[in-house]
Amino acid sequence: MTETSINNTHEIIIDAIRDRKGHAISIVDLSNIPGASASTFIIAEGSSNTQVASIADRIEERLLKDLALKPFNSDGFKNAEWIVLDYGDTWIHIFLHDARVRYNLEGLWSDAPITEIPDLD
Repeated sequence: MTETSINNTHEIIIDAIRDRKGHAISIVDLSNIPGASASTFIIAEGSSNTQVASIADRIEERLLKDLALKPFNSDGFKNAEWIVLDYGDTWIHIFLHDARVRYNLEGLWSDAPITEIPDLD
């Protein structure tokens, strides 16, 4: 794993994920990958559909409150197995564990540096 820089926006996102007890946080640095849809993916897990939605809601709340940022788009709130929040250069993916394993974004972008953020508990 290669370390990637964590900017203020990423710190707020990580803090928001932790606020709702999200875990298994990874930052995928896509900035040097041609054709990538964003420069950064932040990926995390929740243990239930309700928690996945709560994590996504908290991220939106914090980015709006702290940085006046709104997502360009979001998807997945209906089933809350995988919610994606599009903030332009940063996309946040919140998964249930089984969905994360199935879609394997870290494997798909394995040529990018990936930083794993330690869980607090």
